[in-house]
Amino acid sequence: MRLISTAFLVAVLVAGLGQVSARAESSSDVGYRGWGPRVGLSDDPDQIHFGVHLDYGNFAQHVRFQPNVELGLSDHLKLWAINAEAAYRFSENWDVWTPYLGGGLGANIKNYDYDHGNGSDTDLGVNLLGGIEKGLDNGDRFFIEAKVSLNDVPDLKVTFGWTFYH
Repeated sequence: MRLISTAFLVAVLVAGLGQVSARAESSSDVGYRGWGPRVGLSDDPDQIHFGVHLDYGNFAQHVRFQPNVELGLSDHLKLWAINAEAAYRFSENWDVWTPYLGGGLGANIKNYDYDHGNGSDTDLGVNLLGGIEKGLDNGDRFFIEAKVSLNDVPDLKVTFGWTFYH
């Protein structure tokens, strides 16, 4: 529980710093902008994961805050990942596929179900991510992302996602 509280506190601090930065930089646009589903595969543990993310806009030029929650299933493990992540998008042009790089903190809550018993564990980790994304004609956004964890859960995730804007 302490790790989840720490991750939440860091997310709130990052959002607060983003608001300060938003006042200082005219190209920022902090605040809820959209949400979307995400689905993918992970390695070690070998799982399928799905979840949801929120787009809280840019707190610096080209830097977007996009927290997410994912549930991974399989490999005798149920893994909840709560991530506070930001990414730098290399272009302002949404009509083309554009790469991005980022990272953030994540709380990983693991529930084991093995023949010799059940258990749970919580880890706080650092994630590094990169991907490509494209704005669609209706204003939504599609992306493909790869994420590595600097702790032990999971080693690699590949995620497909869609963001809906109003």
